[in-house]
Amino acid sequence: MALSNEQIERYSRHIILKEVGAKGQKKLLNAKVLIIGAGGLGAPAAMYLAAAGVGTIGIVDADEVDLSNLQRQIIHSTQDVGKAKVQSAKETINALNPDVTVHTYREFVDSSNIMELIEPYDFIIDGTDNFPAKFLINDACVLAKKPFSHAGIIRFQGQLMTYVPGQGPCYRCVFENPPPKDSVPTCKQAGVIGAMGGVIGSLQAMEAIKYLIGKGELLTGSLLTYDALTMTFRKIKLPKHVANCAVCGDHPTILEPIDYEQAECDGLCLTD
Repeated sequence: MALSNEQIERYSRHIILKEVGAKGQKKLLNAKVLIIGAGGLGAPAAMYLAAAGVGTIGIVDADEVDLSNLQRQIIHSTQDVGKAKVQSAKETINALNPDVTVHTYREFVDSSNIMELIEPYDFIIDGTDNFPAKFLINDACVLAKKPFSHAGIIRFQGQLMTYVPGQGPCYRCVFENPPPKDSVPTCKQAGVIGAMGGVIGSLQAMEAIKYLIGKGELLTGSLLTYDALTMTFRKIKLPKHVANCAVCGDHPTILEPIDYEQAECDGLCLTD
């Protein structure tokens, strides 16, 4: 596939990078990324992936745009209030880059549909707003051998990690099980500074791009944390292998996706 003159101009700042070039840009144009959650993390991740020329982007979200979303969910605008988030996101992406095909899924993710949703995609971005969904996505990606980026934000803090099959621990290796319901304050209760979504969601997009072009060092085996008040990033080394992990350990007991009790919203996982 040869790049058109318009594409050469659009992606010129990529093409001049030796790590990307025309070959890398073609990889992006042929790639498929699924974003689960069109909220505080999914919004900036989707926009940067679309701008980068990722050829197919899937967006999963069952909610409608609310006025309180606009403080951080930059893919939506005031005129989109009341509109399905997936439709609003698709319209913004289509206006930004006509090279991108957008597939929308206006539904909740659960054990009955997660495997089918992730199957066609090369990389998954977890932008969900609760722990049960995050464990569900992790388990499904491990079982299906799909790479994914986890992230969460609350107040002035954020975190992210990347899972690549066979190259490091999964989310469950680190956090094991969802915390008890109501044991961690929600974002609605504790608040979140809007720009946190931009910082951490953009890093998720960067992880996806590096994976797709096969360049750079991913956050496999590491958890990156960010404190905006002290402007401090911290990269925490994780164990290479957790033998007793229930989904990717030596003797896994989770052989199919599990639906945990759905809390309204949970702590660092809240990105909506």
